[in-house]
Amino acid sequence: MRDAVESLGPEERDLLRRSLRSLLEQHWPAASAVGRTAQPDAIAAIWAELVALGVAAIGSTPDTGGLSEIAIVMEELGRAACPAPMLGAALANLAFGGEKNGPGATLLGRLHGGASRVCFGALETDRDACSVAFNGSHASGTARFVDGAAAATHVVLRAGLAGGLAIIDGAQPGVAIAATRALGGEGWCEVTLIDAAAELCPTSAEFLADLARIASIARLARAHGAARRAFDMAVDYARERRQFGQPIGRFQAIQHKFANGLISLEGVRLTLQHACSAFDRRSPHWRYFAAAATTFASAALRQVSLETHHAFGAIGYAEEHEAPRHFRRVHADTLSSGGASEARRDLAAHLLDTPGATLPEYDLGPAGNAFRHEVQTWLQRNWTGERKAAFDRRPFKEREFDASFARDLGRTGWLGLGWPVEYGGQARTPLEQLAFIEVMERAEAPRIGAAVQANALMMFGTPAQKARYLPEILAGDAMHGMGYSEPESGSDLAALRTSAVLDGDHWVINGQKIWTTTWWGKYMFLAARTDPAAKPQHAGISMFIVPMDSDGITIKPAATMYDGSFANIFYDDVRVPADALLGPVNGGWKVLTDALANERGLIGGGIVLKVAHAFDLLCEDVRAMTGPDGRRLADDPLVR
Repeated sequence: MRDAVESLGPEERDLLRRSLRSLLEQHWPAASAVGRTAQPDAIAAIWAELVALGVAAIGSTPDTGGLSEIAIVMEELGRAACPAPMLGAALANLAFGGEKNGPGATLLGRLHGGASRVCFGALETDRDACSVAFNGSHASGTARFVDGAAAATHVVLRAGLAGGLAIIDGAQPGVAIAATRALGGEGWCEVTLIDAAAELCPTSAEFLADLARIASIARLARAHGAARRAFDMAVDYARERRQFGQPIGRFQAIQHKFANGLISLEGVRLTLQHACSAFDRRSPHWRYFAAAATTFASAALRQVSLETHHAFGAIGYAEEHEAPRHFRRVHADTLSSGGASEARRDLAAHLLDTPGATLPEYDLGPAGNAFRHEVQTWLQRNWTGERKAAFDRRPFKEREFDASFARDLGRTGWLGLGWPVEYGGQARTPLEQLAFIEVMERAEAPRIGAAVQANALMMFGTPAQKARYLPEILAGDAMHGMGYSEPESGSDLAALRTSAVLDGDHWVINGQKIWTTTWWGKYMFLAARTDPAAKPQHAGISMFIVPMDSDGITIKPAATMYDGSFANIFYDDVRVPADALLGPVNGGWKVLTDALANERGLIGGGIVLKVAHAFDLLCEDVRAMTGPDGRRLADDPLVR
């Protein structure tokens, strides 16, 4: 397979997508898509238009694009319900693109010029899918469910178990191609060979396995395009379809259905995009990411497709509607070639058959990767040996924070990674910040910093507040808790009742906060009501920085199910100076939400990385454990 490609930029990819969509809307209108799917001449005609656009050559050389661009074409074909033979062209480009002469190079020349159309039979070793035997340069047998064979001029098959590809001219007498209906739709064929001449192209079994992975990713991209198109149509339908006197899109059950569908579709888009990018960059982990994307997308797309159909109701089952063609495409493409089963086996092998295996590191770019290494090196010098061992021997509830570690880390300046330079920060990129969080989670380092509170100070604090609080956060000398949740208003934060009343040059705070985790911190970032009559409720909230050694504070810690702790905290006539107010009076809602929004991506990244580290530990235990019969737990098929 050829070298890594220079990725196209976002503008070039957007141009490719828009050009494809415009061409397909003109030459493959939705109204006639179903009928034309069964017409080889119509498919050949639309393919000629696509060849003229240049898509037939994508993936053949480093400068023609890679799997990322192939996926864009496949998505747009899926969206348009167009069975143009892009999958075969893409696989041929990747398989034969490095050849200067021979049958593969000859085929590509004809393919790029529009004289040939290619389809690939099963690349796996499943004899139910392909039972073709080779006798020298001739082949006999049957390949089933071959995508795009009806309009193809050439069929490419796996040449036996040992590896290699066979190029077969579909026009010769020994080749018979018959349409096969799959899920009630057209586009699949059964190819029967009787002593058909084949041109053999030697290659390895490993290469064929890689080609099968690529084919799966390409089919899933097409299924994603179909699922996204149907989903968008269903959302539009929910705005218009009225029931019980109002649009069904106002019903919470429908809203949640669409929210879940959008989340799944975005997950599919991102995992496929990352797998394609990893392949194009020739990342050593691209096979892992391809397996992960295949496993996730196969289940997610089918579920979204089912939920979309449910939203349409009965009209989604009529062929006059677009929905059935997208439903068929999603299920056919996600289940073909065994669906996600092989990908799951790949993931299990990576995680359970290799000693010390972990989830692979993501490529965070040159700066992110370099900073990841820098932080790892620092931890190896400062958080190892007896120091870390002594910390690990503590009860879990005492391992959230370590003052000496926080101060050591404070000397690096990393507690202000993303802060502007004017506040003593390093203005690092989000990817560098993620690298820091990742290394800290994998090292099981104690918590440090006060990111949300620091953001609030930088956005809303007075010069005096910034000068007082930011340096001690940056130095690791102060942790800030968050005093938000209250009895009867945990999720409904705007309904909080803790009050703050101005009395001369002090605010007097009364109320109760619950589920407070960093109750042991130096300060509490506290939300209190300063206008009980405000409408709406959130308009009467203000934010305060409350020293936790103030008189009138009573802390009642409680143990958690994970052996940590949180606390109920009572504030009884707690007096704080007027300058403890952060931001304007009654403007606390904006202070709170803006500070959270600025950190939410990194907070979410931290949670994901925490779970990922826990999963690595689980896999480590599974590799080490045996069952009652003495067999490795890692060999149990259910565990895998």
